[in-house]
Amino acid sequence: MGEVTAAAEETIRKQRQLVFAVNGRRFEVSDSDVDPCTTLLDFLRYHTPFKSVKLGCGEGGCGACVVLLSKYDPVLDQVEDYSVSSCLTLLCSVNGCSITTAEGVGNSKDGFHPIQERFAGFHASQCGFCTPGMCVSLFSALVNADKNIDRPEPRPGFSKLTVSEAEKAISGNLCRCTGYRPIADVCKSFATDVDMEDLGFNSFWRKGETDQVKLCRLPSYENGKASSKFPEFLKKEINVGANLASKGYHWYSPKSLEQLQSLLPQNEENDGTSMKIVVGNTGMGYYKESEQYDTYIDLKHIPELSIIRKDKTGIEIGAAVTISKVIDALKEENLGDFHLESKTVFQKIADHLEKIASGFVRNSGSIGGNLMMAQRKHFPSDIATILLPLGTTMNIMIGKKLEDLTLEEFLGRPPLDSKSILLSIKIPCWEVRRNASSETDNMLLFETYRAAPRPLGNALPYLNAAFLADVSFGRNSTGVMLNNCQLAFGAYGTKRPIRARKVEEFLTGKFLSVDVLYEAIKLLETIVIPEDDTSSPAYRSSLAVGFLYEFLSPLFHTSTEITGGLPNGYGIKSPTMLSSSKQVIQSSKEYHPVGQPVIKAGAAIQASGEAVFVDDIPTPSNCLYGAFIYSTEPLARVKGIKFKSGSSPVGVTAIISVKDIPGKNLGTSTVFGEEPLYADELTQCAGERIALVVADTQKHADLGANLAVIDYDKENLEPPILSVEEAVERSSFFEVPPFLYPEQVGDFSEGMAEADHKILSAEIKLGSQYYFYMETQTALAMPDEDNTMVVYSSNQCPEFAHDTIAKCLGLPANNIRVLTRRVGGGFGGKALKANSVAVACAVAAYKLQRPVSMYLNRKTDMIMAGGRHPMKVTYSVGFKASGKITALKLDILIDAGAFVDTSVFMPSLMIGPLKKYNWGALNFDIKVCKTNLPSRSSMRAPGEVQGSFIAEAIIEHIASTLSIEVDSVRYINLHTYNSLSFFHKNNAGEPLEYTLPSIWDKLATSSSFFQRIETAKEFNRCNKWRKRGISRVPIVHEVNVRQAPGKVSILKDGSIVVEVGGIELGQGLWTKVKQTTAYALSLIKCGGSENLLEKVRVIQSDTLSLIQGGFTGGSTTSESSCEAVRLCCNVLVERLTALKERLLEQMGPIDWDTLIFQAHFSSVNLSVSSLFIPEASSTHYLNYGAAVEVNLLTGETTILQSDIIYDCGQSLNPAVDLGQIEGAYVQGIGFFMLEEYPTNSDGLVTANGTWTYKIPTVDTIPKQFNVEILNSGHHKNRVLSSKGKSEHCHQIASGEPPLTLAVSVHCATRAAIREAKKQLVSWSGRNESDNSIFQLEVPATMPVVKQQCGLDTIQKFLQWTMAKK
Repeated sequence: MGEVTAAAEETIRKQRQLVFAVNGRRFEVSDSDVDPCTTLLDFLRYHTPFKSVKLGCGEGGCGACVVLLSKYDPVLDQVEDYSVSSCLTLLCSVNGCSITTAEGVGNSKDGFHPIQERFAGFHASQCGFCTPGMCVSLFSALVNADKNIDRPEPRPGFSKLTVSEAEKAISGNLCRCTGYRPIADVCKSFATDVDMEDLGFNSFWRKGETDQVKLCRLPSYENGKASSKFPEFLKKEINVGANLASKGYHWYSPKSLEQLQSLLPQNEENDGTSMKIVVGNTGMGYYKESEQYDTYIDLKHIPELSIIRKDKTGIEIGAAVTISKVIDALKEENLGDFHLESKTVFQKIADHLEKIASGFVRNSGSIGGNLMMAQRKHFPSDIATILLPLGTTMNIMIGKKLEDLTLEEFLGRPPLDSKSILLSIKIPCWEVRRNASSETDNMLLFETYRAAPRPLGNALPYLNAAFLADVSFGRNSTGVMLNNCQLAFGAYGTKRPIRARKVEEFLTGKFLSVDVLYEAIKLLETIVIPEDDTSSPAYRSSLAVGFLYEFLSPLFHTSTEITGGLPNGYGIKSPTMLSSSKQVIQSSKEYHPVGQPVIKAGAAIQASGEAVFVDDIPTPSNCLYGAFIYSTEPLARVKGIKFKSGSSPVGVTAIISVKDIPGKNLGTSTVFGEEPLYADELTQCAGERIALVVADTQKHADLGANLAVIDYDKENLEPPILSVEEAVERSSFFEVPPFLYPEQVGDFSEGMAEADHKILSAEIKLGSQYYFYMETQTALAMPDEDNTMVVYSSNQCPEFAHDTIAKCLGLPANNIRVLTRRVGGGFGGKALKANSVAVACAVAAYKLQRPVSMYLNRKTDMIMAGGRHPMKVTYSVGFKASGKITALKLDILIDAGAFVDTSVFMPSLMIGPLKKYNWGALNFDIKVCKTNLPSRSSMRAPGEVQGSFIAEAIIEHIASTLSIEVDSVRYINLHTYNSLSFFHKNNAGEPLEYTLPSIWDKLATSSSFFQRIETAKEFNRCNKWRKRGISRVPIVHEVNVRQAPGKVSILKDGSIVVEVGGIELGQGLWTKVKQTTAYALSLIKCGGSENLLEKVRVIQSDTLSLIQGGFTGGSTTSESSCEAVRLCCNVLVERLTALKERLLEQMGPIDWDTLIFQAHFSSVNLSVSSLFIPEASSTHYLNYGAAVEVNLLTGETTILQSDIIYDCGQSLNPAVDLGQIEGAYVQGIGFFMLEEYPTNSDGLVTANGTWTYKIPTVDTIPKQFNVEILNSGHHKNRVLSSKGKSEHCHQIASGEPPLTLAVSVHCATRAAIREAKKQLVSWSGRNESDNSIFQLEVPATMPVVKQQCGLDTIQKFLQWTMAKK
């Protein structure tokens, strides 16, 4: 950068330390201790006791790290509060600020905040990893709403937030467990305009109580008390930016343009130093930076860059103004003397800006930063596009020279260098020149558009657009003249947004007509052409056509005929949020507290961030940190590893590889096969572990792994196998043991002979899905005395990790202890896949004799995870003219990846759900293919979700072939009890247990299914550009109950401690275990024994304390664990009964505490272990319906309503099961509609972060979400079949089957597309039968849906309209 001038040094006085507060506590960090690239998240997690801020993505894309940042303005004596992503916020930028984390909002010591209490009471926290961030996001919204003096005072007990604002408060926060519905209810419960009837199931009130009673029962909230309490000691500090010099790095906060100029490089030669300009640092979320800069310059303190100046010529906005402040400025009521047209333009810009990123990113990201990223790095900016047609000007400082450019000139220049600074932008005022004597009325129209996977933002657009037009309406004539227009398009796979000048020129001065619009569209198609390697290029081009059509078509005289119910008529495109929901719960008091909707254990401390996850465990001072180096080649020899710089990067201590393993090279191990910890000689897939970089901090370990260069050799190697087709060609398969291969059903040839119609060799392909647990893979290994090792692991199978670590270290198993307290989401991804992380830490800790911790960054986790099994299915099916199926044959190729993992279970897991229909005969050939791709593992409802989809796709195909209603084909092929017994053999249960036909009918009534079909038909008749579809599907799920250990001990004071093999993943296992323990011990029937729930504590899994813990998954571990605990309690009750009877004779009635004290005194053994071994499995049935609406212009699918009826047998905890049902269902929506997990040509995952992988958010779930949990109670021989009595409380799996129900959303989308295709046929004059049969891909993303509806649907419609004339 060259020497900073002496004058600059003098002006910018060095400040030797940062001063700020966290939760009211003062922190001072001297410049020698601070690294300018340290984020606020890193500081909070590693240098404070506050661990509620979680690292979920490192990109500002998930909300797990959100904190409230407060700044004091001494001039106005005001505090400004706003939420920010602490993973993007640089520590040096928070000088003088106060930070509030979830612990500061409320905690167990000082009392929980009503937000946290309501999160618990509305059952809105499952794994709890995302909950603190959710709470802070909502807290921030409350603080700011209640400070707003312009708002009317709310009703007592409520805040000034509206329902819409409350729901949007968490629109940028991701949750993978809950399905968002209860979280939205928590937010809405604070809103002043909420209808209490709209709030879902909770533990505060009972159904039917009055609003007044409900409000009294809610944890009370006082408007205005949400304040963030800015510490007085900070007000005394001079709140200016920091100026620090540390370890050769500088952080400057200039206060004027002169100071800034003195800091900028004076020439192009930069003396080898590097410089970063900073405002909010949010660009780091998109452009990951591995380099460290020598100089950081913070622009926030320069007045000229923070101005918002309004005059009659327009609005000037400083480049350092945050996007949130720009929105506020554009929405302000007092927009002075601006014309109505200008106010409308500014309002629409603001509306569009609210769909960019998320609130906590907009709060710190600046408008100038966004535009500079668009200019320098071709960032697909919405801001650049929407400002382009408005004549926006840019004020730039290059060295000491100031320059004004138009936005188009600015974007068109070569990338600006580091000495060029954007100072401000100016959006001019717009007005229409009106001539009183003229025969026409002029009007200014402005609209902005974006098509993105999420309606509320937090997703890059496929294309964005903004159009400005001056039009004249003749007072006596019918036509509309386009006087002039500016049309901008961007983000479609082009380096910068463009003006479609040829189209503008063509339209200018023309009267609008169908012919003119058609010609304009044909011209536009030649202009908006994405660059090579852009995904979905034809789709993006079609969006441009759709948006132009949507803009111009309302201007036609025959507008209703043309627009035909355009998405929102003119202009109002603000997406609506979740509107309402209904939950019908049947709870039972027979086995109190079992069957009651008890609040999930630990929910409140999860909300306050006090719940401890593995990466929250305080690490010893000598702890090291690991990061994997993985292969980027699918099949290659590894010759060596070196670092880019030539020498070891900062902080790196060692590289651990296969040669450092003292025992066997094992990452995971099952009876069916093994996966190595590190590649030995040959890599088997891209993403395979090659080595572990060990460093002094996690950040340095990650940087070191990024700088590693692997030397590969591919000479004389066969080409890798990268598809199931290649695997078949080369006979590359994993063998499925005969006892795991499902049985064929019936005679296929006979069934085909009976058929009137046949479909032969039809194909379906299914892709993968990533787990997206909020907490990535993590472990901490600590060497202990006498050659032992303690490993903390976020793991669904600690026992498997224990065995693998022992073998890998070559130690006896009793030298290893694996501890797991809670897991921040698993979904199968932390079953076998978590073991290699625990083993890698243990091997490094063993070699270096120091503790080693590892927390995988999201990118590495996504590359190595493997995810759900992709597959290719070929089917042949025979059926009668009525739709009754006579035979089905399936050839299924499953992509297992490079190692076997759990893939051998897939055939049996798939065929079970397929048997939900009576196929007559069912034959199949299933091959598990070995490929050079990352090994796939079990993911929530493994095989079942694919099996369920295959069944529905075949049913849909048959209905299309016969041109009959698909619902009737489903119905005619539902099982009778006899056919169910034929297909499911011994698992069919008793006739009374087969509740599917009755639920099928019940759903039709409760969801008004047939009325809604008619409503959808009427809607489709009246709307050209939106189509609706509706679908209901059944499910039959085979439950596989596994063995489980349990241990119950009663301590001297009467409190109870319980251990189980099952792991708490967020599914409420601990809660159900507590309830079962309390019920089973209450059978002693002494004073106080009916209230034992609060005395029970479930403790973490410890593989040396409780062995044979097995595998937590398959949705039945809670049930098995409860049964194991009940067996222990039965023994304890038996032991205590004899003592109780003696004491009754001596003392009369006694209470629980006295009984236990006497038992200890009398040496009664009050600790019992058990191992529950199940007798037989059972099946259960459930059923479901969904309705969707498809936008034919963009392919966007909106789920209008979902109705689930779920037979839960008898629920152990209906509140917990409700959460599992909703959460699994929404995860299924992700699989079927949103989540793409693509790889490059070498099989390396390319969707490796929140920018590219989109899970459902609060704005993509059903608008009306209804769930009924049915306690049919018909099922026998299950949990709580207590000794000597026939007592049954049958709990059925609720965590996995509902995920398969989401196939109904896909089916409903298919129904809507079918309607669109019929319409297209009527315009094209083609034969309809060509179009009715189609396969809809999974996931049915916007490009997929739009392609099926027709990419040229508008052109076809306009041609048809012109032909009609």
